[in-house]
Amino acid sequence: MPTFNDPAAVAEEARQAMRGLAHASQRIDDPDVLYGVAGELLGTLRSLEQSLIQLSGACLTYQGRAAHDDGDRNLGAADAWAAADALAQAARHISGAEALLDQASGHLGRIAWQPPLRQWVSVVFLQGEEADRVLDLIDQDGTEAAMEHLRGFDYGEETTSAALVNGHVYDEPPTGMSEQRVNDGAYALVYSRAFGHVALYREHDPASETTTASTATEMTGTGPVQDAATAEDVQRALEERRDRVRGDGSWFTPDRIAQIKRDRGLGR
Repeated sequence: MPTFNDPAAVAEEARQAMRGLAHASQRIDDPDVLYGVAGELLGTLRSLEQSLIQLSGACLTYQGRAAHDDGDRNLGAADAWAAADALAQAARHISGAEALLDQASGHLGRIAWQPPLRQWVSVVFLQGEEADRVLDLIDQDGTEAAMEHLRGFDYGEETTSAALVNGHVYDEPPTGMSEQRVNDGAYALVYSRAFGHVALYREHDPASETTTASTATEMTGTGPVQDAATAEDVQRALEERRDRVRGDGSWFTPDRIAQIKRDRGLGR
């Protein structure tokens, strides 16, 4: 929490807060938040401009106390003046950025975001040793083989229901700067060697979301979600089904993909 009386401590908190925002804004799942975030940043820039002006003034206020390590006060005073001038220039640049951000905020305030024409549901997310196996498969036989392999985890409406219940639905597959994305028809493969994870997403028609979500809630019909009562139950049931179809005795490969691996000589 800001102390309002310790500029060094508050500056540290501001740095950490902006670092957190830089991380959080790597992926925006809901465009409705853009206007609010822009407005908060506009207020941040105004405060930053004021702070820079005040720091510049402080440099001039204490210019008479400035000296280099060797005691040279003339050089110290010159540096204090130069710092004050640089801070004042920085404030002017912030003022320009503030005007542009104000324009952006005005544009965002006039937008009524419409529902997406398509969405993506999470089919499977793997990390650790399981992801390493898929990354090896990519290196050995390309992304097509990896996508064919991961499609073995897609159980159609059951996968869609689990994704809707758990909130694993996205306007675009989550993709960071260190991740690579490959599209193939209705599927998107996202993987990262740096972070050691692999994910597969499938296109979903939002128009069918109400029906599918209702099905997942009522738990009618057949499949692993039949008797599930909560999101955790749905996910657990789906995982149990995935476990039952792992048939090559090695890691997590469904039977039909295990056969492909054996045919291609990729078995371990």
